[in-house]
Amino acid sequence: MDIDRYYNLIKDKVMHFGHRNVAGTYSLGDNLITACNQEKDRGVIVSSTLKSSSQCVAAANSANRTLGMIKRTFINRDRNTLLRLYQSLVRPKLEYCVQAWRPYLKKDVDLLENVQRRATRLMFKDRGLSYSERLRILGLTTLETRRLRGDLIEVFKIFKGFIPIFFTLSNTGLRGHNFKLYKPQVRLDIRKYFFFRSGYRRME
Repeated sequence: MDIDRYYNLIKDKVMHFGHRNVAGTYSLGDNLITACNQEKDRGVIVSSTLKSSSQCVAAANSANRTLGMIKRTFINRDRNTLLRLYQSLVRPKLEYCVQAWRPYLKKDVDLLENVQRRATRLMFKDRGLSYSERLRILGLTTLETRRLRGDLIEVFKIFKGFIPIFFTLSNTGLRGHNFKLYKPQVRLDIRKYFFFRSGYRRME
């Protein structure tokens, strides 16, 4: 069998996760598969450290380029027009597949938030307004609030049975409601801030 007919060995990569990983070598036939520390898949950059810093930088750069294009192209600086352009062209770049790479480091959160801060500044001639005041007038929230809202909606769907995943409930025997979550202790931030480690596991 000619293995080159079925696999693209140039695109095939191996990524090793974990500090204790032995980082073994793999091959397809007589061809050795290249190891890498970072790879882009379906528009999302995955790193061997499982941190989202590279993806945040790429998303912020792409959104800033689009925002710059809007600033250079549109002479009309009507607030409603710029708001719609931001919501349809810029913000989707900051939230594409964010469920898979939601940032938890403050520098990454601030990096994405600065794009929206810059966008709202274009919509106001009054430079004395603070970022929170501009958001309130525009009816927007911070990007971190939007991500938190998305997580809460996902939790609601899980509890209501719309998604075949269930949370691990706490069995302490204390008084209160029946939806107290059990969150196991973790050592690494990668697991601590990962949504699947926030108290639930996949249904068997």
